[in-house]
Amino acid sequence: MPVYDYLCEDCGPFTALTPISNYKDPCDCPFCAAESPRVMLNVPRLAMMSQTTRHAHATNERSADSPKRSAHGPGCSCCSGASKAPSKTLHHSDGSKSFPTKRPWMISH
Repeated sequence: MPVYDYLCEDCGPFTALTPISNYKDPCDCPFCAAESPRVMLNVPRLAMMSQTTRHAHATNERSADSPKRSAHGPGCSCCSGASKAPSKTLHHSDGSKSFPTKRPWMISH
């Protein structure tokens, strides 16, 4: 049976085990017995699901829109194991740069 979130106007949000067939129906608040509508505060989850599977689903949901990032920037030799490629940018003494391997009509950002 899935666990859904409900919102009581007096007591605040709460969760309840509800059959899937009753997912649209309001639920009585466990504190004041007021009829409370279902809200989407969290992703619905199954109570009978193992903790390992539930953790895997939570990790998958989190990584869908905000992937885990390394403490170091891209190309970090200590984390990626790859050595940093030499720069093809020419730095001039006046502070300007040129990109000899790029197309001359391309503008750098």
